[in-house]
Amino acid sequence: MKKTRVLGILLTMAMVLPMAACSKKEETTPLTSHPENGQIATEPEVSKTETPAIEGYNLLWSDEFDGDVLDDSKWSYDPHEPGWTNNELQEYTTSTDNVFVKDGKLILKAIKTEKNGSDYYTSGKIKGQNKSDFLYGKVVVSAKVPEGQGLWPAIWMMPTDEGHYGQWPKCGEIDIMESLGNDTSISYSTIHYGEPHGEQQGTIEKSGADSFSAKFHEYSVEWEPGEMRFYTDGELVLTVNDWFTAVQGEDDKPYPAPFDQPFYIQLNLAVGGDWPGNPDATTDFSKAEFEIDYVRVYQKPEYDTNVSKPEKPFREALADGNFIRNGNFAEAEDLTDDVDWKFLLFNGGEGAAEIKDGMMIISSTNCGTEEYSVQLVHPDLPMRKGHKYKITFDIKADEDRKCIVCVSAPNAGWIRYFPDTSIDVPTDWKTYEFEFDMTEKDDNNGRLEFNMGKHGDTATIYITNVRVEEITG
Repeated sequence: MKKTRVLGILLTMAMVLPMAACSKKEETTPLTSHPENGQIATEPEVSKTETPAIEGYNLLWSDEFDGDVLDDSKWSYDPHEPGWTNNELQEYTTSTDNVFVKDGKLILKAIKTEKNGSDYYTSGKIKGQNKSDFLYGKVVVSAKVPEGQGLWPAIWMMPTDEGHYGQWPKCGEIDIMESLGNDTSISYSTIHYGEPHGEQQGTIEKSGADSFSAKFHEYSVEWEPGEMRFYTDGELVLTVNDWFTAVQGEDDKPYPAPFDQPFYIQLNLAVGGDWPGNPDATTDFSKAEFEIDYVRVYQKPEYDTNVSKPEKPFREALADGNFIRNGNFAEAEDLTDDVDWKFLLFNGGEGAAEIKDGMMIISSTNCGTEEYSVQLVHPDLPMRKGHKYKITFDIKADEDRKCIVCVSAPNAGWIRYFPDTSIDVPTDWKTYEFEFDMTEKDDNNGRLEFNMGKHGDTATIYITNVRVEEITG
């Protein structure tokens, strides 16, 4: 087996830091003479954190933020104008008002000001590009996120040479932690790749006194050839091993591209943008601080780079050819888990779902702001390129209304294998049937969706006899 011995691929940091025991110690206090008064005085004591060892790993580099300034041998400021990406509102600056080290922690602070008569936001972003880049390893970061609508802290990684496989998402992206200030009970770990844009995401929830804004939590990723494992406080959140990258219409690059090149760490606190939405009157900018206690990067003495992409398990259809399980709703099931049917609410959607008398019954009290605000889904559908599929279901409602049906790709940037299709739902049972050709890459996780939000409709919907079957291939 081919082995690659990795002893720290650093572009400008030539020295690998020594391993240290897990302890705190006080440095020897130097003596300083003061000839003006003939006295010998001591300088203030400086507490230095020694980075803990991890069995099976060598320490590559770390920053414990023990000083009072940002270590420019490891980090650079990353200034950007508002709207640089994701329609975010903040200007990333080089000001020590936005980026500073205090009490053993790095602080990235978002500040609300005014410019040309309008609200204006500044914030902090730093990166390790061309200073502390590395290929494969274990990253460990302790951080505490801020609360507040529109705040978006992140710990993430990008490739040193973003153009090696092509611009995003072809280059790859590793998101160790993201959280949204309007709900800091959830933390997200994600990878992005493609093209077409693929993503895989894991989430973990901690509420109340354990929320991600209430206390520090430790986030980590173990990045190896052919697999990444994400953890929060030592709890496994996500394992991924089946990514790809390609130019649209061409064959995939050799696996494990794009995650076989040096990456660097970034830390930032965004304001507004497509995902979190913009700040509002409830956002308290006096507390808009993303606190990072430490960043530690370890590597194993060697990594096996002779890896192959695992084969995708494609689920077989039921005996009657249907890929939908419990399509006639003959059995009760948990509608909150990720097995078979799942009912979801987003963006102001309010409602409930139940299985009763051989039907799925969805009642809404608020349609929310998006079509997916009230949503019923069935994942795990095997979609193979070049095959033809048929969707069939019976549906009715208490009043005439709309519903949107599609087959989506949660792991491929939410592209549609069967496009969003608006249907008229009558008060008497109506059977709908649609056929579509699968023209994208093979995907073992297509998802049938019934979207019932946004359009002012809240009449109760009834669904039964749902089928997705392959008719050619």
